[in-house]
Amino acid sequence: MADIQLSHVRKYYDNGFHAVKDFNLHIADGEFVIFVGPSGCGKSTTLRMIAGLEDISAGELHIGGRRVNDLQPKERDIAMVFQSYALYPHMTVRQNMGFALKINGVARGEIDRRVIDAAAMLKLDKLLDRRPKELSGGQRQRVALGRAIVRKPAAFLMDEPLSNLDAKLRVEMRASIAKLRRELGVTTVYVTHDQVEAMTMGDRIVVMKDGEIQQVADPITLYERPANQFVGGFIGSPAMSFLGGDLGQGTVRGQGFDLRLSPRLAQALAARSAQPVSLGLRPEAVGVRGHSAIAEDGNVVGARIEVVEPLGAETLLTVQVGEAPIVVRTDGHLRPRAGDAIELVVDGDRLHIFDPRTELNIGLH
Repeated sequence: MADIQLSHVRKYYDNGFHAVKDFNLHIADGEFVIFVGPSGCGKSTTLRMIAGLEDISAGELHIGGRRVNDLQPKERDIAMVFQSYALYPHMTVRQNMGFALKINGVARGEIDRRVIDAAAMLKLDKLLDRRPKELSGGQRQRVALGRAIVRKPAAFLMDEPLSNLDAKLRVEMRASIAKLRRELGVTTVYVTHDQVEAMTMGDRIVVMKDGEIQQVADPITLYERPANQFVGGFIGSPAMSFLGGDLGQGTVRGQGFDLRLSPRLAQALAARSAQPVSLGLRPEAVGVRGHSAIAEDGNVVGARIEVVEPLGAETLLTVQVGEAPIVVRTDGHLRPRAGDAIELVVDGDRLHIFDPRTELNIGLH
């Protein structure tokens, strides 16, 4: 096992495009770190630089304390799992999993032992003599994981390994990978565009946008204390809603709302009175008056229901406040209808206040 240190790492191309800009991150030995962000943000490019599949334009990369900028992928002691399973169709599961060890000259007995151990861990032990075409998508992805596990690398690098699976299999494989990581304790870097995957699997999450790190934190910190408006809007499902307004003395006002801030927020924002702001609201920070555990405290807002999404245990409402839509999470037993006028209650301590110019969360302290 090994730690991974990226210091001022950059990737730019001959046409002048900067895919990764001044990337700095230390991944501890045994840590599971997830790179997440929209397509084109640089997350896969960064992973490929760690793997040695992309040259580093500037900066330093160390794995296990060893500078590896100029080393070939096979010399870096890493194993990759890709979106594509990339299995040899003419080989059995057993042969696919042991092939890399075979070409590296590992003894046959040792190959068999490692393959059997990995297969048992991945519940593939009854499938070792099948070929890829006889397997489901989830089974094929487990074979690809097994092929990486048997190598006993210093680090795993995974590039959107679940994106080809259906929704149910994705949930199952998320749990399998998280369990494997706990059992193996190997340093893992995992790339995904799916923030639900990121929130449910990682020790820490690196949120990227336009080649730059926006925030690095554990999942709960990212959700509850986003550093900026992009992180607030990207992390969370349903996404955070935003309303434009102005700060008053302990209040924030905008079209269709006048909300009192909690004492904590009022103190943090005392010096910014009369400043325009962007107000961020998580769905659970807003409730339907008379059907919510949120204390009213005078923070009542009139709204009109635009869309009703019943999900069973809960119902999501898209409502109009002034001219802006926000999403509200309500009890699934309610039966509201589109077009209804309702009153909302807002938790003044769970508001997020962003500077519309810098997009920074100015309510943090």
